[in-house]
Amino acid sequence: MVGEHHFILDLAIVLGSSALGGFIANRLRQPVLLGYLLSGLLVGPFGFGLLNDLDNIKALAEIGVAFLLFALGVEFSLAELKRFKDIAIQGSILQIGLTIIVVAVSSLLLGWVESFTQGIFLGAILSLSSTAVVLKTLTERGETNTVHGQVMLAILIAQDLALGLMLAILPALNDPQNLGVTLTIAILKVAIFFSAAFVAGYWLIPPLMKTIARTENSELFLLTVIALCLGVALITAKLGLSIEMGAFVAGLAIAEIDYSDQALAKILPLRDTFASLFFASIGMLIDPVILWQNIGAIIGLVVLVMLGKALIIFPIILKFGYSLKTATTASLGLNQIGEFSFVLALVALNLGAIARDDYLLLLGTTAITLVLTPIGLKFAPRLADKLLRIPAIAKYFRQRQSDTAFSLPDGINGHIVVAGYGRVGQVVVNILRDRDYPVLVIENSEAAIQRLRHEGIPYIFGDGDSELVLEKARLETAKALAIALPDPNSTRLLLKHALEFAPNLNIVARSHTNSEIDLLTQLGAKEVVQPEFEAALEMGASMLGSLGEARLSIDEAIRTIRTNRYLSIRPKLTRHSLKKDVSDAADHIHNEWVEIPNPSPLHGMTLAEANIRNLTGVTVMTVQRGNKTLYYPKGERRLKSGDRVLVVGQRAEVSVFQDLIRGHLSLNAGELQWTSLPEDSPLIGTTPAQLETKYDIKVEALRRHGHLYRPVESEMTLEQEDYLLILGQRDRVNRISQVHS
Repeated sequence: MVGEHHFILDLAIVLGSSALGGFIANRLRQPVLLGYLLSGLLVGPFGFGLLNDLDNIKALAEIGVAFLLFALGVEFSLAELKRFKDIAIQGSILQIGLTIIVVAVSSLLLGWVESFTQGIFLGAILSLSSTAVVLKTLTERGETNTVHGQVMLAILIAQDLALGLMLAILPALNDPQNLGVTLTIAILKVAIFFSAAFVAGYWLIPPLMKTIARTENSELFLLTVIALCLGVALITAKLGLSIEMGAFVAGLAIAEIDYSDQALAKILPLRDTFASLFFASIGMLIDPVILWQNIGAIIGLVVLVMLGKALIIFPIILKFGYSLKTATTASLGLNQIGEFSFVLALVALNLGAIARDDYLLLLGTTAITLVLTPIGLKFAPRLADKLLRIPAIAKYFRQRQSDTAFSLPDGINGHIVVAGYGRVGQVVVNILRDRDYPVLVIENSEAAIQRLRHEGIPYIFGDGDSELVLEKARLETAKALAIALPDPNSTRLLLKHALEFAPNLNIVARSHTNSEIDLLTQLGAKEVVQPEFEAALEMGASMLGSLGEARLSIDEAIRTIRTNRYLSIRPKLTRHSLKKDVSDAADHIHNEWVEIPNPSPLHGMTLAEANIRNLTGVTVMTVQRGNKTLYYPKGERRLKSGDRVLVVGQRAEVSVFQDLIRGHLSLNAGELQWTSLPEDSPLIGTTPAQLETKYDIKVEALRRHGHLYRPVESEMTLEQEDYLLILGQRDRVNRISQVHS
């Protein structure tokens, strides 16, 4: 009984500290798994020593890993896996093989190992990445269904499959004579397991789950799901393969049946609970003394490992036709050492392939790389944007984009651009085509591109938020843009970039969460659609109709709810959540706090009257006045001198905004208006100086291919699809608008 009480106490300490660490990390706007890792360090044997017997915690941590991979398998169906089979198989073989070769050769030449066999062991340890950490981070960021998320998970799954072979083959390297036999046995085990899994997944599991579901007993259904997950994981462990492989395959089997959503909903609370134990158990392995005593060597190893793996993974992903953003994000997301490298490292230690001091250094290095992974994923999109600003890189990818498959009719205009051809995007495209609207789809999935090509739908292959892609979409001549991307960050960036190309473009965006509705509206979307709310509105409308309500009254009620951004039916956001949403959005777009000077032409004006976004391109996200802070200010908000405003936009756009509030771009000097130059405009080929002479107006700013120019050179030749910000008397500005059209 005493032992049982000790176990319960240990479990309570780990869960309690993980909850506290996760809460603190969340408040600091960091991934909660960093809080779990730190809590494990603090309560573990190398911290305050509240836990010294880690065996029971490690056993529960393995269950957490099994549940993580099982849930991934349920969501990551075979149909999805087929889309990424090339990068999963060929790309993973290249990544693992190159990592092992590079590490083995370099470590032998540098004298870090005594034999090539030891170098191979070290290379195998470093070749694996962390499925648990990457999956948890992607889940928190809502990016598991994005292209970069799917690419990373496909490679990680292949690595997990390779782990079983490594555990079978690497020990045999000490006895090369039996290597062939060992390799044959390992391959035979994998073949037998997958054959049995296929038979069970097709003939046994579906009728079993159907029978259990008919009992309508939720407890029995949950127990069956748990038994299936852990049972298959146990089988793979007994075969000498990884428990990750078994849990993932069990999830794949469930994914193909009708009860997959119910199974996933039941397992998620258990997954999150036990996963926290797993991350805490990794934190318990970190010895701060060892880290401090070898801080220089460990920092060097961390930099070497993370930079080296990123440089290996980056060109591999580019080779398979993915974009710079996908390659950058995936390479920074997979450049850590995986938690199951601990298993290989322990095998190497027992076989004498690595010394104990090296093993401890490896543990410290691994722990630090795991901690840095969420940070790398957070800043990867920003790094990709900075890389694309380098002229040589931008030229290469612009040429690469030109060489990439795309189908774009000559002289397309008046079209509707649909970004994303998933389930939502396909419905939007079908609705538009049924009414004979010209459609152009932006998509970065090769499988989706094949469907578009087969159906004869114009498309551009690439990331929707890429400026190189948007250059080809001719947004300046488009009627509207529908954003149906699965990635919240890409949705925000695409919305901002699209308005840089076409400030007056009508944009409808899909919201992934309730909190995004205000954010996307503030960034300039004309309409924001929340799929769950829309489904609820249709259900409510049907219900009211069946109760005898007049259709006109129902339509008016729904229209009011949509016009008010679903405010009457969605939970009210707290100030903390509002602040977090604004900060998250600003993290991915250039932002600055600007104080409105005294005097300023904007003093006393409302945001609607100032027309700030249309005139400058920046979006006002927050207004601070004294001790009060207003997030997502609406058009009727009046500005005063002394207000501090948070604006997001390009540096050039922020500079124009600063000119506006200082009176250098006066709103009282005449009419300010953006106007575009279509293909047949007589103004094409003229210069701003000629316009000023002929029409007595001034070109204050010019947008060309998403870039803002201010001041505008007087002899700059105007081109088709340029957007001009012209200043002058109302009649002259209107005359220009008539001339260009």
